[in-house]
Amino acid sequence: MTYALHGRVALVTGAGGGIGRAIAQRLAREGMAVAVLDRDGAAAQTVAAEVRGVAVTADVTSPTEMGGAVDTVLARLGRIDVLVNNAGIAWMGPALDMPLEALQAMLRVNVEGVFIASRAVLPHMIARRSGSIVNLASWAGKTGNAYFAGYSASKFAVIGLTQALARETAPHGIRVNAICPGIVVDTQMRTAIEAQQRHYGLPETSEREKSIPIGRVSVPDDVARIAAFLASDEASYMTGEAINISGGLLMD
Repeated sequence: MTYALHGRVALVTGAGGGIGRAIAQRLAREGMAVAVLDRDGAAAQTVAAEVRGVAVTADVTSPTEMGGAVDTVLARLGRIDVLVNNAGIAWMGPALDMPLEALQAMLRVNVEGVFIASRAVLPHMIARRSGSIVNLASWAGKTGNAYFAGYSASKFAVIGLTQALARETAPHGIRVNAICPGIVVDTQMRTAIEAQQRHYGLPETSEREKSIPIGRVSVPDDVARIAAFLASDEASYMTGEAINISGGLLMD
């Protein structure tokens, strides 16, 4: 299925690999011009070459860098129709073992990064009275999972921020939604989490897969398909939603 996105422009953060890369690839296949933003400039360049897009190096936690990044995208591509706030980090382990710095880093990247990137793009969208923001939350943002205290806290906050921005920007023709993935493999984050699972003697991903009603874990393109839908006019009556894509792991 295609979503009539040809000719539109997307800015995807954290797009140098994993889910962000898959989203950039999917949006490009839908005919969008894609700005690939990552703090790793080499990774951004690689993915931008794959999608024939524009590479932008910036840290989402820096208002100055994000403001410059948005200016670059507007100068190169003329507009931003879709912002995908994908950049994120995770730390897994018992709450009593979690360094305070790990919690602070997750809140800074996962929450402040979404706020900073959105605030950098929103004046342009408001001026055009059109736009779609897609935030990457998590099923852990709807149910507090053991060993994910800081990550769950940050993703709960992303959902709250999504709802607040959705209400505030709807009168300006802007939609804001979130995606809540379950267990996504083939990403650097999942590789790191699996190492921590082994360290703490917890069930590995292959074992947890047995609890998923659909019977498999997800891959980045599963998430990318939902991002493309939310970016499109097919979702024109949806805002403030936090959509589960967990294979039935979480149903609400």
